[in-house]
Formats: sequence, C-alpha cells, structure tokens
Amino acid sequence: MNNERLMKVLLSPVVSEKSSIIADANRQYTFRVTTDATKREIAKAVEKLFEVEVEQVQVVNCKGKQKRFGQVNGKRSDWKKAYVRLKPGSDIDFAAGA
Repeated sequence: MNNERLMKVLLSPVVSEKSSIIADANRQYTFRVTTDATKREIAKAVEKLFEVEVEQVQVVNCKGKQKRFGQVNGKRSDWKKAYVRLKPGSDIDFAAGA
C-alpha cells in the first residue's frame, strides 16, 4: 500500500453525539471513508495519520437517501463509515487542532 493511497482513504471524522458517546465508552472513533477502502487500508491510514495503534476496524455501508429536487426524484450518494477501535493507551483528540 502506497502512502498516497493511504492519505486518500480517510475523508473526514464523523463528529456527532452518538460518535462522541462511542469514543468515550469504547475508545472507538468514527470516520467517513472512500467506498472502496478495505479494513486493512483504514487501519494503516489511521495509524499513519494520528500515530496511534489500531486494535479493530468495523465497516458500515450507508445507503444514500431518496430525495426530491422539485419535480425530479433523486438519490444521495452511498457512502462508507468506519468504526476504528484503538488499543489501550492510544487516543485521538479532534479538538486539539481547533
């Protein structure tokens, strides 16, 4: 796996009330990832970007919602979400950069 590919796998962290509760309870962080990313790529990308050790990765394929745009029926794009559990002693602080 080349570094250029790893830098494009993670699109953004998912910051919500649910993801905050999961992070506090289980050391599990949520990321929006590319739809063709594998668990191994996601783990390597998180380890490289945040300098932490990954214990487990779980992936969810989220279906895009059906929406109407005026008289035209449309559909939002499908996307992929990854739950990344870190080993004890590792931590990611998203608020540190702000």
